[in-house]
Amino acid sequence: MNLKEYFDTTKGTGVLSTADSNGNVDAAIYARPHVFDDNNIAVIMRDRLTHENIKQNPKAAYLFKEDGPGYKGKRFFLTKIREEENPDIIDEICRRCYPDDTEFNEPRHLVVFHIDKELPLIGSGGK
Repeated sequence: MNLKEYFDTTKGTGVLSTADSNGNVDAAIYARPHVFDDNNIAVIMRDRLTHENIKQNPKAAYLFKEDGPGYKGKRFFLTKIREEENPDIIDEICRRCYPDDTEFNEPRHLVVFHIDKELPLIGSGGK
């Protein structure tokens, strides 16, 4: 199963971890990423700590725990490759956009990451 199929069909909880230029770490709950191909994914961010960190340090980690018993899921080690701020493009791919919500008057950023490494949620995957 490719990543697009995996994230289209698998429910779960995602955590995006970032660090600023001084190494101060943050972790935040994020929705399933948008998959462009098996090497690049993207998330939509607001102007919050995670976005500030990724502007300072392009490296991040995304952990996805599948719903259900046990500890199934994936871990991705990422590098930011580009960012898009065009609201029309972001609206087009946004899964949960509520135009009447005042929170959505804040700028949004589509941050695209290259997947440097993928591992299972538990263990090293033999790599």
